[in-house]
Amino acid sequence: MTAFTILLNGPIKVTRRLKEQASGSRAIAADAGIAHAGPLGLKVELWVGDFDSTTKVLAALHEQVPRQTFPVAKDKTDGELAAEEALKRGATSLLLVGSFGGQADHALGHSALALKLVRAGVRTVLTSGEEEAHPVLPGKTELDLPSDSRLSLIALADLSGLTLRGTHWTLDKAEIELGSTRTISNITTGKVEIVLASGYGMLIVYPKADLAHEE
Repeated sequence: MTAFTILLNGPIKVTRRLKEQASGSRAIAADAGIAHAGPLGLKVELWVGDFDSTTKVLAALHEQVPRQTFPVAKDKTDGELAAEEALKRGATSLLLVGSFGGQADHALGHSALALKLVRAGVRTVLTSGEEEAHPVLPGKTELDLPSDSRLSLIALADLSGLTLRGTHWTLDKAEIELGSTRTISNITTGKVEIVLASGYGMLIVYPKADLAHEE
């Protein structure tokens, strides 16, 4: 597996879990997202974007990083361009750091991008450190999450045959309509297993902090 971390410009909280997720991965930064490289201990191999949000200080600090510059008037976000470049370089899994907060249109766009990538067979996780999103497609999804973490499965289409285990409230072959809030605000009790017959959604997780190691 070739893991890449894509550094986006949304806010993050550097936790031990986030550092572990990014550890050992290759990194590509999208515009001002390069500011997260230092706190996460990542060496950026490519910096892409239109650089409309990059300050002079950031530009000087990372002047040795190879760049791909695009016009402001373009048909893709800097984040999508960075993800595409990672795929060209052999990425089989992507961690999209800084993909929440800031602009809602970008956050929703990155969520849709993650679904597209997972459908193409590329494992993709969105995270801010405090919040994660995991696309859920038909089949089995297994996640190792800290116990007592809050999670919600947002149906983005009608969900059929939904089984949910490793949570306080479990489900067995349930039918969840688009717009239902039945699967919001659950709690993990162990390894989470989701089995879905049809439909798709997004699992939003708030990992319980390890206060002894949080940074």
